[in-house]
Amino acid sequence: MEYLDFSIELARAAGDVLKQYMAGEKQVELKGRANLVTIADKESEALMIRRIRERYPKHAILAEESGASGAGPSKWIIDPLDGTTNFAHQYPFFSVSIGFEQAGEILCGAVYDPWRDELFSGARGAGSFLNGQRLQVSGVARLGDGLLTTGFPYRVREKIAIVMSQFEAFILESQAVRRGGSAALDMCYTALGRCDGFWELDLHPWDTAAGLVILEEAGGRVTDFKGNPYSVYMKEILASNGKIHEELVEVLEKTVKE
Repeated sequence: MEYLDFSIELARAAGDVLKQYMAGEKQVELKGRANLVTIADKESEALMIRRIRERYPKHAILAEESGASGAGPSKWIIDPLDGTTNFAHQYPFFSVSIGFEQAGEILCGAVYDPWRDELFSGARGAGSFLNGQRLQVSGVARLGDGLLTTGFPYRVREKIAIVMSQFEAFILESQAVRRGGSAALDMCYTALGRCDGFWELDLHPWDTAAGLVILEEAGGRVTDFKGNPYSVYMKEILASNGKIHEELVEVLEKTVKE
């Protein structure tokens, strides 16, 4: 698929930009108290936007740092560096994420972890892969046996009651919970079976567009917190191997609400 091949090519190219900065001193700006942007973010995004405009000048782009540009049914949704805080501290859990949307549906996407050289990719009806190997979600059938992942919103201090209510509930009901710091990788790890479920508040389309198709093509399920159909334009996400999904919904129903 042309768009998938381009997504993979672009994710690797942006990842190469990040590699140039991984071992050096990071130049960091603050977008908010807990929201960083590095020079690497900006250079990675600039490369992605430039190549998209060269190849597909009529396509729209939605990017984390520069926002929306262009209009039309075909849209590239990009995150040049998902996990900026990790990257700034040389904590090895961050990624490049790119998803392609057409007429409101995410058709394909790629997520690249430059630290581990792991390239996750997927396309509707064609499966999802890690470095060319087919992905399949885990067989874990009970929440009590499951490893979950989550992330905290940038405004975590304003939403601490909700965040900690959910965190506590899942710690008590699951085998364990991890907080990695890259939603795109959390979704890919669920697709791979390294973990079994993921939830998070206050996300954006660039956080989940690629991961959505990768996870669903691996046999996973993605909804809102109530189990309703998911859109990348929603602020909350609940993702799993599908087998423990209803249990996850039941736990969230008992937690503090906004």
